[in-house]
Order: sequence, then C-alpha cells, then structure tokens
Amino acid sequence: MTPTVWQAAAPAAPSGPAVPLFSGLARGLTGACPACGHGHAFQGFLKIVPECRTCGAPLGSARADDAPPYFTILIVGHLVVPAMLVWQRAADPPSWELASVFLPLTAALCLALLRPIKGAVLGAMVAFGMLKQDGQQA
Repeated sequence: MTPTVWQAAAPAAPSGPAVPLFSGLARGLTGACPACGHGHAFQGFLKIVPECRTCGAPLGSARADDAPPYFTILIVGHLVVPAMLVWQRAADPPSWELASVFLPLTAALCLALLRPIKGAVLGAMVAFGMLKQDGQQA
C-alpha cells in the first residue's frame, strides 16, 4: 500500500487527506505518522517531527499542549489509586511501604504512557483536520 501524499487544501477547507479517526489514533499510538502510517511522528521522546518524511504532513504544526499529560494523569490515577486503596485496606502496610511501591510505579506508568497518548492526540488532530499550513492562523 502506498502512502497518501499530503496536499494543501483551500484555506476554508480542512487541510490534507481525510484520515479516519480510529486509523489516526492507532497510528499515533504506535508512533507512526497519523496521516500515512509509514513515517515517524516523533524525533526523540516527545518532540514531534516538523513534517512527515514520507507524506509531508505538517505534524510540527500540531499543538497538543496539555492534553497528553492530562489524559496520562487521568489513566494512571485510575490505575494506581484503586490499587493502592485495595492494598491499604487488605494489608494495612506502613506508609513508607506504600510510597516505595506506588511512587516508582506511578512514575514508570506516566513515562510509559505519555508518548503513545501524545501520538494518539496527534492522530485525533490529524483526523479532525486541526493541522495548519504555512501562513494559516490557528
């Protein structure tokens, strides 16, 4: 399957090819370009490439801002807090023991989920046509 080449659209219309939401989310979760699925969306850990090398999609114009950390905190909090409360209720361990288990677990989960969630947010932005071309206002 050949990748779709990014094309600038008229200023009033959403730019680029239409990407289904599920495809954009799935491609973003894996770190691939949400527009074509072949290029890389990231350079480094969280920095988004200025544009896809394969299709030329202007991924660097996407401004995910606070959405990825918000969703990461939401997911990690819903995993860690119930587990901590269940363990506290069942075994009543000392506070240092809870902290020694759940603080590293929380940090590891946040680091593990932040990049895939940022990729998924980028995929949603591509699917909804939220990337701006050069010269367009946000």
